[in-house]
Amino acid sequence: MKFNPEQNLATLRQKSPLVHNITNFVVMNFTANALLAIGASPVMAHAVEEVADMVSIAGALVVNIGTLSPVWVEGMKLAMKKASELGKPIILDPVGAGATPYRNQVLSELLDITPPTIIRGNASEILALAGIRIQTKGVDSTANSTDSLEAAKALSNRYGCVVSVSGAIDVIVDGEKIAYAENGVALMTRVTGMGCSASAIAGAFASIESDAFKAAISAAVTMGICGEIAFQKAQLPGSFQIAFLDTLSEITPEKLSELAKISYTS
Repeated sequence: MKFNPEQNLATLRQKSPLVHNITNFVVMNFTANALLAIGASPVMAHAVEEVADMVSIAGALVVNIGTLSPVWVEGMKLAMKKASELGKPIILDPVGAGATPYRNQVLSELLDITPPTIIRGNASEILALAGIRIQTKGVDSTANSTDSLEAAKALSNRYGCVVSVSGAIDVIVDGEKIAYAENGVALMTRVTGMGCSASAIAGAFASIESDAFKAAISAAVTMGICGEIAFQKAQLPGSFQIAFLDTLSEITPEKLSELAKISYTS
């Protein structure tokens, strides 16, 4: 399979899909700005009274369990149920999976409602979600993305979904199909919300690309390339965050095609 994400970026900007996020307090602002910068339209809505209605008008649903509370969990469940009924893509970000029994319980309950279209997380989260015991460090990964390949395959086959694992090399798995995206810089791990924004951007691409494998690759590569370009402008976390948002807005399909480092196995 040979695929470049530049056409997906052009289509995303042309269609400006609405992406419904139920995400955490820590990253709401950054995630919304990242979606706006890439060309999508964000909405952050978690109230049980409106999530089903919001899903109905959105192109995709992104569920991020970063800061949990019972009322928010109920909103996540209602939103996922509605998205499944309507055939809308669902991106699940299992933030901190394995860190506490409550997180694991919530993830189990969400996955019982409906399989997501894409699961996107770091290696520790993917390993924990697959049932592999691992020492976690809050919401940060203690494993390399390539270490979670078998776990990602198991999850992909179990739920019939794409699994995207972030790391120095992003690993994207769809059954037996595997893509490796080697763009990005280490500083991205020092800015909160990068992974959460990657999940939201995966939702934006899934809104306009029916092939979830291609949508997940597009998101991973776009994030990585924008990180590389931003790092040329700013080498400290605060200024890098701003440079990254600016780069998301400036990146062209041509530049994406030129800089993408994608390889495949099957």
